[in-house]
Amino acid sequence: MNPLTLEAVELFRIRLPLVAPFETSFGIQTERDILLLKAKTSDGDGWGECVATEEPTYSSEYIEGAQHVLVHHLLPRLFERGRLSAEDVGQALRPVHGHQMAKAAIEMAILDAQLRASGESFGHFFGAVREEVDCGVSVGIHSSIPALLQTVGVYLDQGYRRIKLKIKPGWDVEPVRAVRERFGDVPLQVDANTAYSVSDAKHLAELDAFELLLIEQPLPEEQVLAHAELAKVVQTAICLDESITSVQAAADAIQLGACQIINIKPGRVGGYLEARRIHDLCSQHRIPVWMGGMLETGLGRAGNVAMAAMPNFTLPGDTSASDRYYHRDITEPFVLVEGRLRVPQGAGLGVNVDTDFLAQITHRHETVRPTRRAI
Repeated sequence: MNPLTLEAVELFRIRLPLVAPFETSFGIQTERDILLLKAKTSDGDGWGECVATEEPTYSSEYIEGAQHVLVHHLLPRLFERGRLSAEDVGQALRPVHGHQMAKAAIEMAILDAQLRASGESFGHFFGAVREEVDCGVSVGIHSSIPALLQTVGVYLDQGYRRIKLKIKPGWDVEPVRAVRERFGDVPLQVDANTAYSVSDAKHLAELDAFELLLIEQPLPEEQVLAHAELAKVVQTAICLDESITSVQAAADAIQLGACQIINIKPGRVGGYLEARRIHDLCSQHRIPVWMGGMLETGLGRAGNVAMAAMPNFTLPGDTSASDRYYHRDITEPFVLVEGRLRVPQGAGLGVNVDTDFLAQITHRHETVRPTRRAI
């Protein structure tokens, strides 16, 4: 792709109401505070989305910190580069440690601008082999098993092709048993979000009886070696999420035998280009991957769906339809049809931002230009 000049970046902070309250580790959310980026370049505009949440509970990143590091440290370094391409972003920002989600957002916006300028879609750029992708849905911890069964039934009626159940100590074997008994051989997996310790291995092995696709991130993210030990006791495939922050982290986990499957979230690993490198590495080692979700708007969902059409994304991802989370999206909605979402075919992300709606829900707006210098 031809390099371009980054002329300015607009940052939009929006509040987007959720369809239903969403339980997080820091409370119940009824809306999301989201950071969007619009890269204004010599070749046209491009959009990016930062998946950092309000509190640093999924990772060390959070939305206020992401905006600060973009304004004061990341964008000035990119402005100083003059002409650049999306492939240059990672190297240019390497001196700034961490902040993968912030880095991913600006790389996404520049990549979108480049692809829109050249008339190429995200799907084509990443080598998509499918025009639509199978979709799964993530189901949170409920107040009771009957309530859980009702929710799962609704999602299956909507056509979702895989169910993921959140689990934690005290809410694991019995809910999984109930879902398996009620809904038969529906593709089923669980996500522990680091809630267990390696001493829980024998207990987690009780889940083997339910023929799950995988157990996602059972142990804390830094305990990669412990995941390898766990895999010796638990027959169900171990999938890593939070532990995989780069292609190097993925390579180490694979070599240690810490996982048999990897969840790819572009924001978590620093962007779509690093996510592609992880996909390719896993393909070489015959490790299946699937696309995770961070409650993205239509912008992030467009990129994720396009990437999920790559060859080694062989399991349904958390690429739910827009109406799973939002009454109204900021782009044209992604609609589930027979359990699948179509890969956008237009240039770049292939979706358009509803600027009138964006203006209604924006509570902070800032434009950063090349006059700022890195600290």
